[in-house]
Amino acid sequence: MKVLVIDDDQGLRKSLTLILEEGGHDVLLAANGKEGLAIAANENPQIILCDVRMPQMDGLEFLAKYGEAEGQALVIVMTAYGNMELAVRAMKAGAYDYLPKPFGADEVLLTIRKAEEREQLRTEVGRLRAEVSAERRLGDIVARSPTMIRALETATKVARYRSPVLLTGESGTGKELMARLIHRESDRADKPFIPVNCGAIPETLLESEFFGYMRGAFTGADNDRAGLFEAAEGGTLFLDEVGELPTALQVKLLRALQEGEIRRLGGTATSQVDVRIVSATNIDLRAAVRSGEFRQDFYYRLAVIPIHLPPLRERTEAIPDLTHHLLDRLRKRLNVKVAGISPAAMKLLLAYPWPGNIRELENVLEQAVVLSEGTELAEEALSDRLRHMEMTVEAIYESDDLSVKRRSAQLERQLIQRALERTGGNRSKAGALLELSPRALRYKIQDYGLD
Repeated sequence: MKVLVIDDDQGLRKSLTLILEEGGHDVLLAANGKEGLAIAANENPQIILCDVRMPQMDGLEFLAKYGEAEGQALVIVMTAYGNMELAVRAMKAGAYDYLPKPFGADEVLLTIRKAEEREQLRTEVGRLRAEVSAERRLGDIVARSPTMIRALETATKVARYRSPVLLTGESGTGKELMARLIHRESDRADKPFIPVNCGAIPETLLESEFFGYMRGAFTGADNDRAGLFEAAEGGTLFLDEVGELPTALQVKLLRALQEGEIRRLGGTATSQVDVRIVSATNIDLRAAVRSGEFRQDFYYRLAVIPIHLPPLRERTEAIPDLTHHLLDRLRKRLNVKVAGISPAAMKLLLAYPWPGNIRELENVLEQAVVLSEGTELAEEALSDRLRHMEMTVEAIYESDDLSVKRRSAQLERQLIQRALERTGGNRSKAGALLELSPRALRYKIQDYGLD
């Protein structure tokens, strides 16, 4: 332990140094409270031995100043038998214990040992509290890879600010879970979280959905209706698949974000809104900006805080934890017996490239759990589901090229080509099979030369 001794008696400082060093402690020395404060701030000792009566700054004043500085060390005051009243006052002021003078080496070391045990206990309690807090914050998000941990750290750090966040990553990587985490960790947690899939709303209805409308604004508008911005007042509006928004609406949303005000369709008055925007996309918005399909000014407004979620194939170390987490959730939701997975089945999961990411993993596990009879998920329960990828996986492992990026791109190209062949070239149906939006599929077809 690092122990700071504060006493104006040079002889006592020397004696305590010998006792403490013999007890295996690192010793820091200060001749008065003022000097002690400076050393404590720079060295962060775990324990402080402080005399009560000293010139310039006595022990009580030191305790008060150290407390104001939010010092974390345990302070033990030293005082003569005739000054026990001062020792009591020091304990009330925040001292952990007192050591009456004169004292022997055994008394000093025993008092330090008790303080050391308390310090270790306090550290352990703090660690456990942090783990419990982290488990609550992460919820369904399992982070093991450095990139995913950084993404979570960024998300929790920016949650308390109003700045817009853009979540990027392939379909099924957990972007909505991350958006909900950001909302839950913000000071808006008790306000609405409104998710909207921008690719699922017909283009003709988008403006009225976002901004609302007044009675008579169009045929069928029989009553005034609030839009999504008003519904999310004080909270978070999550724009999923934001890359699907038409350019005309991007202009109107940009104004709403910049000015913090909206106007209902068919209305003349504007109203102020307090909404935090978190958006998500599985396409390259910067490429869309370059091609003119997405407005540059709108992109920069959305991407103040960009957070990328890596695909599952780039964080395979998370698959075992994810699998057990999902199995536990499925067991409770479906009331089934399966609670574990065999090593052979886990090996199959680790070998599969998961183009659908976590969403596909959950789908595979749910199907296997429903069809299984025992308490452990066997390889046979997964084989049929993953069989169509076995040859591709074997080819990847047999290849001398071990680049994840290159091999993943080759696999993705094969999947898209197979989906197009299966649907007779129908891109809408192929996109549904691949779980890709029409725009994302169009980009990938162009990138892979499959036109």
